Amino acid sequence: MKRLYDMHAMHIEKLDLNLLRLFDAVYRSRNVGRAAEALGITQPAASHGLTRLRLALGDALFTRAPGGVAPTPRAERLATAVQAALGTLAQALAEPGRFDPATSSHSFRIHMSDIGEGRFLPPLMQRLRETAPGVRVETLPLRPAEIAVALDEGRIDFAFGFLPKVKDTRRQHLLQDRYIVLLRADHPFARRRLRGAALLKALRTLAYVAVRTHTDTLRILELLGLDDRVRLVTEHFMVLPAIVRETDLAVVMPRNIARGFGEGAGFAIVQPDFPLRDFGVSLHWSRRFEDDAANRWLRQLIVGLFGEAG
Repeated sequence: MKRLYDMHAMHIEKLDLNLLRLFDAVYRSRNVGRAAEALGITQPAASHGLTRLRLALGDALFTRAPGGVAPTPRAERLATAVQAALGTLAQALAEPGRFDPATSSHSFRIHMSDIGEGRFLPPLMQRLRETAPGVRVETLPLRPAEIAVALDEGRIDFAFGFLPKVKDTRRQHLLQDRYIVLLRADHPFARRRLRGAALLKALRTLAYVAVRTHTDTLRILELLGLDDRVRLVTEHFMVLPAIVRETDLAVVMPRNIARGFGEGAGFAIVQPDFPLRDFGVSLHWSRRFEDDAANRWLRQLIVGLFGEAG
């Protein structure tokens, strides 16, 4: 173990920030000459730097390829960590004492599902257009197990949604929602006036479309014994309005989103007493960046825009 530690220490001692910047430039451009030009150094200097880096890490890092170079597996593994480290350092060094949304060109990255994009991005982007016209937003959906680490590493700034498996983050509750059944407005089932146990039993007469990426709705169908009534499985929620409107298929989905689909669009909402039907939508961020001026500004805007108190 001590020998392994000594080897890591030796690697770090042989590196400097300019070598990491050179590595990142070559990785992004796939060309040593273009990387040198971007960094304002000569190509021989860039080649010499790569040689030092290769010797320090014991790996070729890049091999010749048509039009330039290609990263080795070791370089691929290093790239994400190097980019995150350089980004964090650049942000820390260049960070102003305040954030001016009116003049900023800051880019925010947010974990958000496709259903969340459809519900929350339109009003968010409209507000940004009014208050921060130069600010850019990029959504980056991740697996729940990746979210906390991505927040801490600065790969994303926020995670938005119902994320009960995301732990060790700062969190602000925004709104309560519940799962319902969405049908086309003239569906025969929509005219039935059923309640309680009778309504739950009658759900067996419906055929369903399910969304593969939304595990909670799949779990509800399973708990109700309706998984064998699924006739279509899709990857995304946003295709559902057209499917439900043109077929007899029903879908289990959040009421908040369904109301957005159904405003004057010919849908009916049925609200059975599902297991697991109630849930909360929250905004997550990392403790590391809680005092960052840009982070604080956007989360206050989001809470004000979507929080139930707002």
